[in-house]
Amino acid sequence: MHVRQIISFPARPFGARTTSRFAAASVAVLLMVTTISACSPIALLNVSSSSSHYDKTENVAYGDGPRQQLDVYKPNTTVDAAPMVIFFYGGGWRDGDKADYEFVASALTEAGIVVVVPDYRLFPDITFPAFVEDGAMAVNWALDNAERLGVDRSQVFAMGHSAGAHIAALLVLDKRYLSSQNFGGQPFAGLIGLSGPYDFLPLQNGYLQDVFPQALRDASQPINFVTTDAPTTLLIHGTDDTTVLPKNSHNLAEKLQAQGVQTTLKFYDDVGHARVVAALAPKLQFLASTMNDTKEFILRESGEAAHMDKMALESGN
Repeated sequence: MHVRQIISFPARPFGARTTSRFAAASVAVLLMVTTISACSPIALLNVSSSSSHYDKTENVAYGDGPRQQLDVYKPNTTVDAAPMVIFFYGGGWRDGDKADYEFVASALTEAGIVVVVPDYRLFPDITFPAFVEDGAMAVNWALDNAERLGVDRSQVFAMGHSAGAHIAALLVLDKRYLSSQNFGGQPFAGLIGLSGPYDFLPLQNGYLQDVFPQALRDASQPINFVTTDAPTTLLIHGTDDTTVLPKNSHNLAEKLQAQGVQTTLKFYDDVGHARVVAALAPKLQFLASTMNDTKEFILRESGEAAHMDKMALESGN
């Protein structure tokens, strides 16, 4: 068996704790639920995320277009040869802003991980595969600047939520995108997909019919590009996700396993689409195990023993 673990995590009952911290977080959750739907911007979560432990460089151009920019988050305590995460946000390929996902970088930089969050062009200005091509350009920039950022180029991880997980998966699995940027082989140490659509044909009626032109739909499915040289993969999905069905992660995990790729698939019971990404926020990590599972995966695969020790001390283990 090459699937390292297939685990179902029961959700913590809402209201199970009564501390003031939990009460404050509960209010944040209620506000979040009323303001987000299917990967809408969630800038509210940045309010409660500390920014004192990293340096942020905003609006770095990786292309000529106004949405071809990225933000870089470098931990204050970064040492040479740190791991890097390139995080692609969701939004149905038609919505999203990199500034709304600083909370993701806040959590990851605490573990000594350099984080890059790109914007990319959106429908209706473009259709598939333009947003994936933008992703490839952002990856090209990140790899070209890895040494300057104190990053080990062999420890770069692609990560995304929802539509962003789709982009990340295609960049990892379909070699044509990075080949267009003059990269050969597999530049990623791992793939982290959160609630991603990897095997979503046939399309239902709606705007996605226009996002993905008929002639290109087979090429839009990450599951069609799985090979034996895919990197170690972590897939996370909530069992109550009705926006992107859990079968997407299940099917991709099975395909990766069949090709001998080391894969971890984790289902969170009673967790929906938005809650998986909200649980990345430092103050909302009680919602699900998303951030702990992500950090453990990255630090294990990158061999960052010192960071693992730091995590253990912080958790009291």
